[in-house]
Amino acid sequence: MVYAVIRVRGQPDVNYNIEFTMKLLGLTRVNHCVFVPENDSTDGMLQVAKDYITWGEVEEETLAKALRARAKVVGDYDLTDEYLKENSSFGNVEELAKAMIENDCRLKDVEGVKPVLRLHPPVKGYEGNKRSYASGGALGYRGRDINALIDRML
Repeated sequence: MVYAVIRVRGQPDVNYNIEFTMKLLGLTRVNHCVFVPENDSTDGMLQVAKDYITWGEVEEETLAKALRARAKVVGDYDLTDEYLKENSSFGNVEELAKAMIENDCRLKDVEGVKPVLRLHPPVKGYEGNKRSYASGGALGYRGRDINALIDRML
């Protein structure tokens, strides 16, 4: 399983430990999205930055759709099936998404692909960026509901 992690809040005076953790995740700006494997170390990192990010388990179809719409390669070109055929062992974006879901590959393993997706702000906005998702806000763990948020941001 793989998590989709999206930075929701951006502040100039973020605690050093939280800012460092978000930098390690690759989340330097608001509405940036990364895909990280589900394991103990990433779970700990997500808990450190929980007041600035939201995350959940992404489905294969949503992952493939996000990669097709927003993934970029060096030179700011779109990620295409032709690029994947030439520079990796994957035939198309759907195969890459399946390998990522099964934790066989990460975006940074494919040469020239940028590991961060720059998403649009969500349609109808965030639910509130100062409360947790469980209490009606946009922050923290949201489970499979992350797929609906990503669809609103594409």
